[in-house]
Amino acid sequence: MTAVRPASPRRPSRRRAATELPFLNRELSWLDFNERILHEARDERTPLLERAKFLAIVASNLDEFFMIRVSGLREQAATRPTRRSSDGMTPADQIVEIRRRVQAAVAEHARIFAMVRADLARAGVSIVDYAEIPQHHADLRQRFEEEIFPVLTPLAVDPSHPFPYISTLTLSLAVGVRDPETGEGRFARVKVPPVLPRLIEVGPSAFVLLEQVIAANLDMLFPGMQIEETHLFRVTRDADFEIEEDEAADLLEAIEAELRRRRFGEAVRLEVERTMPPATRRLLLRGIGLPDEACYEVSGTLDLTALWTIHALPRPDLKDPEWTPVVPRRLVAEEDEPADMFAAIRGGDILVHHPYESFGATVERFVEQAVDDPDVLAIKQALYRTSGDSPIVHDLIRAAEAGKQVVVMVEIKARFDEENNIIWARRLEHAGAHVVYGIVGLKTHSKTLLVVRREGGALRRYVHIGTGNYNPRTARTYVDLGLFTARPEIAADVTDLFNFLTGLSRQREYRRLLVAPVSLRQRLAGLIEREIEHAEAGRPARIILKLNSIVDPAIIEQLYRASRAGVDVDLIVRGTCSLIPGRPGLSERIRVRSIVGEFLEHSRIFSFLNGGQHEWYIGSADIMERNLDRRVEAVVPVEDLEARLRLAEILETMLHDDRRSWILDADGRWRRTEEIEGREGTIDTFARLKRLAGSAVDEEEAEPAETEVGGRGSMDPRA
Repeated sequence: MTAVRPASPRRPSRRRAATELPFLNRELSWLDFNERILHEARDERTPLLERAKFLAIVASNLDEFFMIRVSGLREQAATRPTRRSSDGMTPADQIVEIRRRVQAAVAEHARIFAMVRADLARAGVSIVDYAEIPQHHADLRQRFEEEIFPVLTPLAVDPSHPFPYISTLTLSLAVGVRDPETGEGRFARVKVPPVLPRLIEVGPSAFVLLEQVIAANLDMLFPGMQIEETHLFRVTRDADFEIEEDEAADLLEAIEAELRRRRFGEAVRLEVERTMPPATRRLLLRGIGLPDEACYEVSGTLDLTALWTIHALPRPDLKDPEWTPVVPRRLVAEEDEPADMFAAIRGGDILVHHPYESFGATVERFVEQAVDDPDVLAIKQALYRTSGDSPIVHDLIRAAEAGKQVVVMVEIKARFDEENNIIWARRLEHAGAHVVYGIVGLKTHSKTLLVVRREGGALRRYVHIGTGNYNPRTARTYVDLGLFTARPEIAADVTDLFNFLTGLSRQREYRRLLVAPVSLRQRLAGLIEREIEHAEAGRPARIILKLNSIVDPAIIEQLYRASRAGVDVDLIVRGTCSLIPGRPGLSERIRVRSIVGEFLEHSRIFSFLNGGQHEWYIGSADIMERNLDRRVEAVVPVEDLEARLRLAEILETMLHDDRRSWILDADGRWRRTEEIEGREGTIDTFARLKRLAGSAVDEEEAEPAETEVGGRGSMDPRA
């Protein structure tokens, strides 16, 4: 394993104390985002199995929110209770408001699930209650005896049996029993085994929940006892952890130790069925060590992440039409021969747009060709998250075994993927690849790939820089961008970046790349400042940022100042946004929208009009303190005209969307564009981008019209 070294000295964090400027609370803004996802489950225009999928996403998102964000607030409330966020709220204030919002969201989530469940039943997909299928009871009891009973372990709670440890996110049955001989009431916990399918098929596309089958057959677990009550509950534990990296002799060993400890994190949430009696609820809270306000009642079914099983059913009539990614025209195979990626990139930069364009025929093909090409001498790649069965991992192993110089930067601190990353990183290392497991003090979040090839008597470097992970699974559902280029300055910058990641470089200057934590914050601030200067001089000034999140107070304050100076600012923010637009005298020239729908918007685009000399960038960073100050990020300028036209087209489409978009108003509320305009939307970002990707684009369609979006300046990238 390559030795871990500390990061190069960098400027201190730009965290600011609360100011008089208005900000939206980061945690509450995230809850707004989850509610926008919930709307997709509510919207009857969404196909039924897609509505089930969105319900599962909302449930999974809330789990992670409590494991990471709420657990962090609880720790702050205990150790730094007076500390205020940029919007002025203390940790305790935030916890109280989060509870109020989550209670309402949980109730709405359950209500929508009941509607979707009924609609699915009418369409032939049923989640049935055990009591409703007496004709299956005998078969289910036999299945329980043979397949479920041997896995179960009832745990009693009494003076000789302490309250059992409840692992995170597992379902459990709280069972109340009574001894008929003594009349004594007792309590036990039965864990619903996560190793067994949660949904048991009892007919074609008909399922019953595993916990209901267990509850109906508890007499086999407690023979001779009277079963008086059974109620489902679930515990969520703190999954965030901090490693004292400067004190860790081996970062890999430190991560592995923390992964073992994560299972035993402090509890942060108890979910119970609404029908659970108060006495049982108090017993659980006391045993788990939680206050009353950490308990959430659920009407109906707990843990709707099980709906992913329903979504996987082969019912295309109940899903969005399946999208088959297309191959970019310059990479289309000729006469059954794969395209020559190197020749295509030498012919000019190539911008790829996933999932509309194929990840396999572009990124995976690039790595595959590099592995098989005898003239390729070295492959270097930064991997944040990928799937264990990724063709890229297998190709890198092949390259190392073939004797090529293979360098892989594996970020083992990628939250919830640490264990998976360690496993396949070790496989790479055993194959002979040079593996760097991390940098002390920083996460490596950049999406970069470098190939060094011998051509004639010289070496040429080919580069891919993206906005998304090198993960073939998420590449089918996440919207991301990637740039292939052989431009010497960019290739030299990527080479320097890898030297920083793997060696002892203190690289502080890059030719074209914007790199965090070295220069990205300062360069972004400079680009915004330049737009302010253009506006003050009477020249065209406009900023468009497409991001996952914008919460950094310093950048937000600068955007407020840009608005006051006359700069038009459009923000397309998928998730968390702390900036408040539309405030007179402060942010009236700033507009914020969010688009939620078929795919997860994950790409980052930075557009600066620059007085008519338009500049475009894509990259891995959001506008968050962690991205700007505590992560390695790479943002690349897009200089190719065709690529710029495509970026302009993407943003133009999103800024006109009136079907999937939400608008943030001056009082901090998100409102559906359709609601604002009073009519059903007609422009769907996802549908339009599919059409553009799936058809030959003629010259007229390829170039966005030079119209002003709401009178705010040309989108023409050549302006």
